[in-house]
Amino acid sequence: MTKEASSRSLQPHDLTHQVMVGNVALGAGAPVSVQSMLNVPADDVSANLSQIDALAQAGCEIVRMAIPCRSCLDAFEQVCARSPLPVVADIHFDAQSAIEAAQRGAAKLRINPGNIGGLEATDAVLAAAKAARIPIRIGVNAGSLDDEIAARADLTLPEKLVASAEQYVRYCQSQGFDDLVVSAKAHDVMTTVETYRLLGDRLPEVPLHIGVTEAGTAFQGTIKSAAGLGILLAEGRGDTMRISLTDDPVQEVRACWTLLGALDIRRRNPELISCPTCGRCQVNLIDLAKTVESRIAELDKPLKVAVMGCVVNGPGEAADADIGVACGAGSGVIFSHGEIVRKVDEDAIVDALMEEIGKL
Repeated sequence: MTKEASSRSLQPHDLTHQVMVGNVALGAGAPVSVQSMLNVPADDVSANLSQIDALAQAGCEIVRMAIPCRSCLDAFEQVCARSPLPVVADIHFDAQSAIEAAQRGAAKLRINPGNIGGLEATDAVLAAAKAARIPIRIGVNAGSLDDEIAARADLTLPEKLVASAEQYVRYCQSQGFDDLVVSAKAHDVMTTVETYRLLGDRLPEVPLHIGVTEAGTAFQGTIKSAAGLGILLAEGRGDTMRISLTDDPVQEVRACWTLLGALDIRRRNPELISCPTCGRCQVNLIDLAKTVESRIAELDKPLKVAVMGCVVNGPGEAADADIGVACGAGSGVIFSHGEIVRKVDEDAIVDALMEEIGKL
């Protein structure tokens, strides 16, 4: 348990067993870590490394790479050797690929109980992970449940997902393998929430990888993920997270950090505070706010930056902002923590705001 956890009331993620994914700790009160998944061809080493670099700059802490066939293992090994982030091997249908990935530098294995080949096929995978001293994520999805469990009419979908995950976790534990992480995802928000609540109750010792699977494109996917993961994180559930989007994986990482910051769990990037505009606004505030948002997106300072459309209310409504601007007719007032710093012309607002941010 971390010192931070010991200084506050214990939450579910404080009580989980800690595992290491490379140099990133999961569980036992470690900070909720941010993950994403590579989406370039698995046999293209340079493309995968380029995407990993972009993800690392955005704040990604763990990256997952699919291994769709054994011929991709050579590329996977090269990526692992050169990646600045720990690389998780994502395996479906082929236990032998999981074994070889463990031998070739994977920081963690992800296997799916629904298609890995049964409990017996798992034994050699556990042995390989134990030899490599890496954890395994038991990843269950609603769309790939074990046929026997999927056919049970006496169970709800959350209960089916948990039954599948628990069966595999208990089997791994019975074989002396405890460095486990578990996920059980669905595309429906409340199904996902209820599943993770039940998982946490049934497997309180196992770190949870939380996410809403197949959440959609950036707009819908971010909203669905924020709704579901926001509930779970607020309840203290979740040791690592991915927001799955049909988009550039960098957007997943930014969405994760924005959600963690909004819940005041972890902050990495600036937070934009901007008013929705009204009849008092005398500047093009929507474009101004979007420009500021794009300029601060790459900063790794956890600042609150305000862009307000009214000089009268701006500094007061955003008095807790580290820096901000309140706009009037053709000009703007730069302020910090409610105190005016200087007045600038409208066309100089963005540059002036960035200049003041640079001083903080």
